[in-house]
Amino acid sequence: MIRLILNILWFIFGGWVSGLLWLLGGAILALTVVGLPWTFAAWRIASYSFWPFGREVVWQDELPAGGGCLGLPLNIIWFVFAGWYIALSHLIIAVAEFVSIIGIPFALKDLELAKLALAPVGRTIRNK
Repeated sequence: MIRLILNILWFIFGGWVSGLLWLLGGAILALTVVGLPWTFAAWRIASYSFWPFGREVVWQDELPAGGGCLGLPLNIIWFVFAGWYIALSHLIIAVAEFVSIIGIPFALKDLELAKLALAPVGRTIRNK
């Protein structure tokens, strides 16, 4: 029940904006041949941005196949062209949320989104 309440509050107070922006970014990436490797990663992040509580990010070293042989180069390219400033925006929002005690759970999820925005290839989202 707490997860549902947190997800509803998250969605109302900005999760929908974050999720829509990730969906839009994935759609723009899908329009180009060069952006296709990052499209599905952006859409996974969008689903997490809409409804993060009760879900977790599984990092590459926990996955059997990881990001494959191209995971590291794709993440480096992503970091240089998009990841650092998207992560910075999530970090700034997290700092603002940490100011109040009520905002701490939301800030922790924004920090998770910041980590995910730095290197999204080879990551997956699963229910806890």
